[in-house]
Amino acid sequence: MIACFFQFRASCLWLCTALAFSNCVAAQSPQPQSPPQDSGAAVRLTLQDAIDRARKNSTVFQAAATEAAVSREDKNQARDALLPSVAYNTSAIYSQGNGSGNPVRFIANNGVHEYISQANVHQVLDVASFATYRATAAAASAARARSEIASRGLVVTVVRAYYATLAAQKKIESATKAADEGAKFLDLTQSLEHGGEVAHADVIKAELQANDRQRQLQEARLALLNSRLDLAVLLFPNFTDNFELADDLHTAVALPTLPEVEQRASRDNPDLRAALSTVQQSGHEVLASRAGYFPAISLDYFYGIDAARFATRTDSISNLGSSVVASPRSPRPRKRFAARRVVKYSLRVGVDRRQSIAGTMRKSELWIQRRCDQ
Repeated sequence: MIACFFQFRASCLWLCTALAFSNCVAAQSPQPQSPPQDSGAAVRLTLQDAIDRARKNSTVFQAAATEAAVSREDKNQARDALLPSVAYNTSAIYSQGNGSGNPVRFIANNGVHEYISQANVHQVLDVASFATYRATAAAASAARARSEIASRGLVVTVVRAYYATLAAQKKIESATKAADEGAKFLDLTQSLEHGGEVAHADVIKAELQANDRQRQLQEARLALLNSRLDLAVLLFPNFTDNFELADDLHTAVALPTLPEVEQRASRDNPDLRAALSTVQQSGHEVLASRAGYFPAISLDYFYGIDAARFATRTDSISNLGSSVVASPRSPRPRKRFAARRVVKYSLRVGVDRRQSIAGTMRKSELWIQRRCDQ
């Protein structure tokens, strides 16, 4: 009896331990998270909202904007490279003495203890640095123009998709009314056929017209669905179709006159600016390559102490002093390399000029042709 009691008690202990362990594991295991519930509220978008969303989500526009920002930083760094650099160095040289008669053991040392604390202003004067700065400035201008081209292209794409969606909505309304009228006309024709007023051929004709209008309604719905999908891909990073557009098709917008349009096209044309900036960049790169034939001058100005004590004065004598060092650099080792760069960039300038002139002439011909067609 006692043995059975102890066995029953051990079984209960094992059962309690197993239940506690299972509850602990269940508490520590990650619970599956329920997916976020959609609020169901449609996002209302105006044309400006759509353009802003497209600029945030367009990888092409972001790449062009990043390229423009990188080119601007390259221009700033090239400009900063023209400025003199300032450095401050402090050092102490401790040598082992050789006695009172010959205190210096190493000939290169000026004393047993030597302290050097000097500021150095360094400047390099050469034509290549200025030409490189102008080349980077032209490259930054070309990148900025390409960014503007990408921005304008994105705006055109968004505007077309936006108003294509609004137009598709209007077409659905018209197609729905036409389909309802076709169905009513079919019912009327069937009623007249039952009364013996029209022939069965008129009923067949009305049925064909009703089916045709139903097909037009389905095509309009498909066109609206496609236009909404195209717009959703442009505006949202995660695909969603839960949005509605502000209907501003009948909003009065002040349009510029034709002379103003022509003046803005000739003055604010980013394609032309990009082409001209590319030509200028190539020209400055040619100048920078030709500058390899000319020598460069390096200027160094030192001010500080070079004394046996780390102090500005020693025995009422000032330890402060200054020195100027000018060193020319010969361009002979890079003469052949510079000549090859001149040939390379000269050919590039010629190609860029021909391409820019050809593009401008092509656009002028298209503009003249459009004016003649009007």
